[in-house]
Amino acid sequence: MELRERVSEWIDAHKDELINTLCESLRIPSVKGEAEEGAPFGREVTRAIEHALEAGRRYGLKTRNMEGYIGLIDHGDGEETLGVMCHMDVVPEGEGWTFPPYGGVVHGGEIHGRGALDDKGPAICALYALAAIKECGLPMKRRVRIMLGGDEESGWGCMKYYGEHERFPELAFSPDAEYPLVNSEKGIAQCTLGRKYASRLRIEAGSRPNVVCESATVKLELPVEEVRSSAERVEEAGFAVEVCEVDGLTVATVKGIAAHASMPEQGRNAIQGLLMLLAALPLADEDMRCISALHEAFRLDMHGESAGIDCADQSGRLTVNPGVLNWDESGFALVVDMRVPTTFALRDAVDGLNAAIGVTALMQEHFQEGHFVPRDSELVTKLLEVYERRTGERAEPLAIGGGTYARAVENAVAFGCERPGVPALIHMPNESIRIEDVMFNAHMLADAMIALACE
Repeated sequence: MELRERVSEWIDAHKDELINTLCESLRIPSVKGEAEEGAPFGREVTRAIEHALEAGRRYGLKTRNMEGYIGLIDHGDGEETLGVMCHMDVVPEGEGWTFPPYGGVVHGGEIHGRGALDDKGPAICALYALAAIKECGLPMKRRVRIMLGGDEESGWGCMKYYGEHERFPELAFSPDAEYPLVNSEKGIAQCTLGRKYASRLRIEAGSRPNVVCESATVKLELPVEEVRSSAERVEEAGFAVEVCEVDGLTVATVKGIAAHASMPEQGRNAIQGLLMLLAALPLADEDMRCISALHEAFRLDMHGESAGIDCADQSGRLTVNPGVLNWDESGFALVVDMRVPTTFALRDAVDGLNAAIGVTALMQEHFQEGHFVPRDSELVTKLLEVYERRTGERAEPLAIGGGTYARAVENAVAFGCERPGVPALIHMPNESIRIEDVMFNAHMLADAMIALACE
């Protein structure tokens, strides 16, 4: 029997165990938390990393926990290393779930839970793919290293720590995007824009800059009925608005739809809806000036049209997501996530937005430059061959606005695990993955490892 077929049979024989391991991982609420000794991103993130490492140890794979920053699972020998770059942290669950977000529930042929697609599902599939290669005794020309990061959804502190202590792999792929393959990623600019002044507004909105805001709440000193009358226009734009009185203040909550910041068209941003609501109300002078400026700059845009920074190239179109807004008696801070086409400067996008708003100062910024690997490279060529062999479909690489670990390594791409035509509720309520796709991914990732590290 061909070794590749033995690997496939091994994976199929361990289907139940794979699914159980994934469900166990989904029950760990590995949202970034308060740093502790050995747990720089919170104890739950470290627990998720250690759970995956323990699964690797069951099959004699070499494992190492790098002080809670990142977990490593190694197999094979060779002067070069193939990295498989995954992450075990997840974004906050948000609202609107049918099944518990950390339940790891199997229902209707699907596994439900935050991280099922992004990125625990692919990580566990990669683990079992590597275990199958080891157990079947395939000869190795490169070492395979599965890298289980703990801070992908926030500041990438895991990759920074890894780079300070280890050499990055000579080639790598990250199963954290789409099939057939992504070899071009836009640049990412996250900036905090704000203003310090004496304000009468109180706003809490958003959880992460890379998530389209699902809920935004304001407390203000205006009559309930006046706020309700202004809510109609916002509701006509597709938002739900709740208005009530609490402790003598009017409280208005605008509900949108969560989505990944790189695909804002899949959501509806509650911050933009709240700014629309407030811009129509008689606020105090400086509050009115700031709200109007923000509303005029963002409107209900997704590409910076009103701010005059809309741009596009072969890597795609600029996206702008006002992700987190906090406003109190001392002023406000707004965190914005922008995915910038690779031929445009991140600095120009940030400065252009700040100038368009006109009332804000730049408080903080974080840049990740765009990333590109040529079509004729060994990495891209072989992975496209792997995809074609398993699916029968000849396909070309994709360009995306999402940011994967691939951009941490010069010779790295994103490979899977979203399948064309299959809904992907990443960063959204009811995130789930079909069991048939779990098995497809395990086989595909095994094929990829064999093509790049064994053949």
